[in-house]
Amino acid sequence: MIVCEAKLEGTRQQYRQLDAAIRTGRFVRNSIIRAWMDKQVKSRNDAYKYCKVLADNHEFPWAKKLNSMARQAHAERAWASVERFYRNCKASPRAERTPLIKGGRGDRGYPKFAKYKTRASVEYKTSGYKLSECRRYIKFTDGFKAGEFKLWGTRDLHFYQLEQIKRVRVVRRCDGYYAQFLLDINRKEEKDLTGIQRGLDVGLNHFYTDNFGEKIDNPRFLRKDERKLKRFQRRLSRTEKKSKNRVKARNKLGRAHLKVSRRRNDWVCKLAQHVIQSSDLVAIENLQVRNMVKNHKLAKSINDASWRKFREWLEYFGLVYGVPVIAVNPSYTSINCFNCGEPVIKTLSTRTHSCCACNYVADRDENAARNILKTSLKQLSDTVGRTEINNASGENDLCLDVETQPSKPTRRKRKSL
Repeated sequence: MIVCEAKLEGTRQQYRQLDAAIRTGRFVRNSIIRAWMDKQVKSRNDAYKYCKVLADNHEFPWAKKLNSMARQAHAERAWASVERFYRNCKASPRAERTPLIKGGRGDRGYPKFAKYKTRASVEYKTSGYKLSECRRYIKFTDGFKAGEFKLWGTRDLHFYQLEQIKRVRVVRRCDGYYAQFLLDINRKEEKDLTGIQRGLDVGLNHFYTDNFGEKIDNPRFLRKDERKLKRFQRRLSRTEKKSKNRVKARNKLGRAHLKVSRRRNDWVCKLAQHVIQSSDLVAIENLQVRNMVKNHKLAKSINDASWRKFREWLEYFGLVYGVPVIAVNPSYTSINCFNCGEPVIKTLSTRTHSCCACNYVADRDENAARNILKTSLKQLSDTVGRTEINNASGENDLCLDVETQPSKPTRRKRKSL
């Protein structure tokens, strides 16, 4: 699956109709969450049926204007939050006996009502819209009658069939409205073997250090534009609430944050593709970024580094180019010596690894990157070894393209009299 995005060009009246569609989608989602709380909805099928109940209710005439498949898409969003809550409760049974306090032990992602946000979306499946023959215009045909919009983007939809478009999502951002096309395509590209196995140790001083000692500087996009962001934030705080000037100031602040986010994502995407194209194996740390940002002294720098997004792009390009990306446990990767394996206790200010047992001296991050690569190779060999042992013992692998012999029936046939 790939996503192609294009900006929508229309009039103010058309944008108001898109806002109404987005608002109706949020209403459908919140209504299903309320019905689940009242025990009227107990499964995904019940959520689909409740969409019909909302459309037939005369008290909510706007619900029927939204396309039926769009209502189902928002019902899927509502039930996805319910299923996530059930999974969290099953993973930690104590959560059912603890109170649901925000930020406490009982906070397991209880479904909440969606509020108004600048960044919101409405999703269509296979109906409710129509593309023009030139694939440069899209027309929304549901009850809101938003009309025809021009598509501005770099991707040409002529290369894809209409049957490959599974969903169309209209996204509202600070700088306008966008249409995202979800295409059913498996992207595969060939890559020449380089003979390089790379271990990466991410950090704040340098974005990452590999096992060869190569360091990539951290761009720090948020830190560079922080003065401008603070200036826009001060202008917003001086405006009067519910005034047009406040809306304009909030829009300028949102555009500035959006520019920082886009620059960061573009840089991380290109860097991840370069790493995958120049390596035959990539080893990274399985970092829990959600827990690491609880340190309020480093939270802004960790979020600005975007380690999680970098890992997502590495895994994506790894599937595209056929390069294995292995995430290892980060425990003791910075402490253990790569040469002899003895632990060397260091503080965060100590940037040089010096082992007294074997006199091995190296950069702290380089030693950690080598340990990460060493652990990943051991983990990969253990996985391959277990697979070979299972196949040697006579067990059938699910990935084998060999037909199994049908088993003999255990029950004997009756003798004919």
